[in-house]
Amino acid sequence: MTTSSPNLAKHIAEEGKAASIAVLDAPVSGGDIGAKNGTLTIMVGGQEQDFAAVEPVLKAMGQSVILQGAPGAGQHTKMVNQIAIASNMIGVTEAIVYAKKAGLDPEKVLASISGGAAGSWSLSNLIPRVLKDDYSPGFFIKHFIKDMRIALDEAKQMGLELPGLAMAEQMYQQLAESGFADNGTQALIKYYEK
Repeated sequence: MTTSSPNLAKHIAEEGKAASIAVLDAPVSGGDIGAKNGTLTIMVGGQEQDFAAVEPVLKAMGQSVILQGAPGAGQHTKMVNQIAIASNMIGVTEAIVYAKKAGLDPEKVLASISGGAAGSWSLSNLIPRVLKDDYSPGFFIKHFIKDMRIALDEAKQMGLELPGLAMAEQMYQQLAESGFADNGTQALIKYYEK
């Protein structure tokens, strides 16, 4: 259930098959809140019959449990998730930096924009932490950097250029080098305070 490369997931599935062991890759999203509440999103790759056998166990941990396809598909889906989060975190932190610089009350701004087109899980769940100077990890920056690098490597193998993801990875890497590696991803706001 960790996040790893799709190729590793495929390799483990092949080794499992050779040893008559069923293997699924099932990375998760939802952070500490989702884990505590049993509301994780679980993205699964593997054989349908193996998924069916463990689906009740996975549903005890997650509210969205979806078989994405063959081995490695769960990991590819997690990369899609991390790419979306990386760009979104830049957007939501820049928005709050802008709001503060414009002399606006960030709490009121958050109340106004959270339910509209700008709304997102990060805006609703992580930016309130930022406004309280709470950078405790729901997901560690150091782990997010690892995931972004996996996504960048996979994209390169597919011949894709993802400049937004590359920029986010560089920003988070600078934060890690500045001592924020064990903070939550919402600490990206610290990038703008240097």
